Amino acid sequence: MFENTLSLDIQPRFNETDGLGHINNTVIPVWFEAAREPIFEIFNPELDLNQWNLIVAGFTIAYTAPTFYGKPVTVKTWISRIGNSSFEVGQSCWQQGKKTAEAKTSLVHYDYAVEKSQPIPADIRGLLGRLLHSE
Repeated sequence: MFENTLSLDIQPRFNETDGLGHINNTVIPVWFEAAREPIFEIFNPELDLNQWNLIVAGFTIAYTAPTFYGKPVTVKTWISRIGNSSFEVGQSCWQQGKKTAEAKTSLVHYDYAVEKSQPIPADIRGLLGRLLHSE
C-alpha cells in the first residue's frame, strides 16, 4: 500500500462473529467509520460534536472475502477524491494478506446551523491532499 495511507489494526471480537463463523457484515462498516477518525480530526481536531462539520452523503461497500474471528484485521484509509465541498474516502479491510472488504464514503464539509455544504478551506484541502491517491 502507499505510505500516505492511514492504517488501523483491529482484533475482531467474538461478539462480532455471526452464525456462519464470519465477522458480521454490519460490523465492517463500523470498523471503517472508526478508521476515518483521523480524517474527522483534520476538520475538527477536538472531535467536538457541538462543532461538527461533516456529513455522510453516501457509502458503498463490497465484501470480497469472509473476515474471521481470531485473526487481526488492518483497515487502510486514504482520500480518493477532493471536490469543492465534498471528498471521498477509500478504505479496504485486510486479514492475513487478503482483502476482505472495500468501501467508498462521500463526506461533505457541512454547516449544520444553516444546513448547507461549505467549501473545504485551503489548509484542510492541503492536509487531505497528503492522503490523496487511488488504491
